[in-house]
Amino acid sequence: MIDDETRYRAVDSRDARFDGVFFTAVTTTGIYCRPSCPAVTPKRVNCTFYPTAAAAQGAGFRACRRCRPDSVPGSPEWNHRADLVGRAMRLIGDGVVDREGVAGLATRLGYSARQVQRQLTAELGAGPIALARAQRAQAARLLLQTTDLPVTEVAFAAGFASVRQFNDTVREVYDRTPSGLRAEAGAKRSTTAATAGSIALRLAYRGPIDTAHLLDFLALRAVPGVEEVVGAAPGPRTYRRTLALPNGPAVAEVDGLPAGAPADRGWLDCRLHLTDLRDLTTAVHRLRALFDLDADPHTVAEQLGADPLLGPAVTARPGLRSPGHVDPHELAVRAVLGQQVTVAAARTLAGRLAARYGTPLPAPSGGLTVLFPTAAALAGAESADLAMPVSRQNALRGLCAALADGTVRLDAGVDREEAGAQLLALRGIGPWTVGYLRMRALGDPDVFLPTDIGIRHGLTRLAAPADPKAAAEAARAWAPWRSYAVHHLWALAS
Repeated sequence: MIDDETRYRAVDSRDARFDGVFFTAVTTTGIYCRPSCPAVTPKRVNCTFYPTAAAAQGAGFRACRRCRPDSVPGSPEWNHRADLVGRAMRLIGDGVVDREGVAGLATRLGYSARQVQRQLTAELGAGPIALARAQRAQAARLLLQTTDLPVTEVAFAAGFASVRQFNDTVREVYDRTPSGLRAEAGAKRSTTAATAGSIALRLAYRGPIDTAHLLDFLALRAVPGVEEVVGAAPGPRTYRRTLALPNGPAVAEVDGLPAGAPADRGWLDCRLHLTDLRDLTTAVHRLRALFDLDADPHTVAEQLGADPLLGPAVTARPGLRSPGHVDPHELAVRAVLGQQVTVAAARTLAGRLAARYGTPLPAPSGGLTVLFPTAAALAGAESADLAMPVSRQNALRGLCAALADGTVRLDAGVDREEAGAQLLALRGIGPWTVGYLRMRALGDPDVFLPTDIGIRHGLTRLAAPADPKAAAEAARAWAPWRSYAVHHLWALAS
């Protein structure tokens, strides 16, 4: 927790590390900004601080047109917090309120709508409707300034229930009409995005980022037909994959940092090819989770870099992230496929299952041809298609059946401890699989995998004891960022 005086010092020094962590509202101007706003620093007496953009908007402040506070990375708290508020924020980011309303959000969280409203308002200064509204406003601005979609279509694509609601929100948040907001983009606005169903955008992040590690990690595990990394190091590379979104399939492309670009440039270039533009917010949220873009690498490095054993590796690879995933059910299947076999063998088997049980794209896109199979489809997979021992076949079918009928939940709002217990109760699912899913599917930043062969190889490279008991003991000093330590050790091993 940080106090208001610390927040003001961050504003006075224009410290970008706090962008998204809090927002500064200036009473004399009626606007709110990110901490790194380049405008003249306001007097302390005129500053009020809010934990979310929605809270600032609810207090009557509008977004600064200079620093665009709605476009900053999200608070890193929503990555690692496992309480009700953290889980709710992840679900709101995924568009659950837009699709299912507050009642749907509350049901997923296992609380009443009144309890959810009270907790979010008490801590964040805004309830779920206001938080979702702020998210819709940001999506509307993006569509207005990057596409030629008619304003009416933008309203519904951004998730608004009516054009009037859309107009009122845009005026309140940006102090502009939708047409005025679009005019600000001028010649920078795309003229092809609307007809192509495509949007080019930037995915913001804080601190440095090691995209080389991210792309190496994803390329090694890329499922044929579902994912690919095009280009070769040290040249430019792009990660591409299919997405199964609520309103239709999509293809996403995210570029690594170009040669010569600083690691702290602040954004990754992304292109989304959507069947339905209403899926924009959900697609962006899932890609951000995949690339761990809301992380705070400075805080992680401060903890891990001070460790005598791991410190040199952390210093050598600034900005290393702990990638999540776009589909927890897909990751769960792939984790079981990877039990007791090499990464290459698991990838090959996953590709075969995708070709056999996945849903083909309406038209191929490069090497991408299919959506990864649903859990329901794989629950009935034939033995001839599962090149693995019978015990693992049964484990895979049992997992898929539990995911399909809701016995096991792995969505963004699930309680991690509860999900871990549900997984362990399934036959053939052990601690390594549960830990891997907690780390990647559930975004847990504090997971260690002491029995993992890559961990053991990484510890050996550090001349440290590599047996599971000694490894787990050494990792105690790396809490609460042990998931990042795992990736440092994997990087050493490779």
